[in-house]
Amino acid sequence: MSNNGTYVAQPVKTSASTPSKTSFHFAAGLCSGLTSSILLQPADLLKTRVQQSHKTATLLPTLKAILSSPNPVRGLWRGTLPSALRTGFGSALYFTSLNSLRQTIAQTNAPFALASPPSGGSAAKQTSSSSSVLPKLSNTANLATGAVARVSAGFIMMPVTVLKVRYESDYYAYRSLLGAGRDIVRTEGLRGLFAGFGATAARDAPYAGLYVLFYEQLKRQFASMAPTRSPTSDGTPPAGMSSSSIHFVSGAAAAGLATAITNPFDAVKTRLQLMPAKYGNMMRAVRLMIHEDGVRSLFGGLGIRMARKALSSALAWTVYEELILRAEKRWAADQQMSL
Repeated sequence: MSNNGTYVAQPVKTSASTPSKTSFHFAAGLCSGLTSSILLQPADLLKTRVQQSHKTATLLPTLKAILSSPNPVRGLWRGTLPSALRTGFGSALYFTSLNSLRQTIAQTNAPFALASPPSGGSAAKQTSSSSSVLPKLSNTANLATGAVARVSAGFIMMPVTVLKVRYESDYYAYRSLLGAGRDIVRTEGLRGLFAGFGATAARDAPYAGLYVLFYEQLKRQFASMAPTRSPTSDGTPPAGMSSSSIHFVSGAAAAGLATAITNPFDAVKTRLQLMPAKYGNMMRAVRLMIHEDGVRSLFGGLGIRMARKALSSALAWTVYEELILRAEKRWAADQQMSL
């Protein structure tokens, strides 16, 4: 990293002697999740309101209705606490498990699991052009690890997710998280806290897998565009694309692509979590949604979700990667000083 904050392609050594500490990955994931969830809660709330409608609602009337309420700011950030808990701790669990899975697979040195060197290049060149210290895996490994990590974290956080969706919806008037939880358990049993998990897993597995795949591919492309010129005559390294820029742009683009592909699962999940008695299961929900509202209902909230996911993923992954990148460099420097 040069003095002006731009990324200069340099290999970062991450061996077993300088491992990424699990606790730090958890803290970095928590920080990134809280940042994105709190800043972008209004977009998440609007998505839920648009998707909940039997007659697919549009964004502007929904937004006007909230802004015309007595407390518009409070209305836009309704459900922030469960959203922050879900996204914050969900991100912490996701990033921690994803890193553990990827580190484990990378250490096997299996040819099918590791990323191929760039065309006409070498593994060393690939490493030197990277803006990340995270493992470089194959497309298949990125797809699989992303899916497994997201579904696992999603299952653990599912009760909070259900509370979040019902808080954001105007079908319910819960006064507290505890009261909401008691009401769900009383009327629907413990199963109610996991309403829509099938649809959530069906959405999250391909979304997360595709996201990691697209994200890693885009990072490599953007990193390869960084200058590889020799240092200037005064020894100053050449200016290049900053690592944070690479992470942010890659995160936003990857999220947009993955979201567009998986939005029908998200629309079905929302209906199942709001009205489980009516929709029952994924197949029944799809049939009812198409019968009542048409195919368009499966793409309700797509624009809002794409915008929110692009921003939230870009923020979350940029914060996470930058924290890890700086921590790895600090740990490597400390180790060298101790030798």
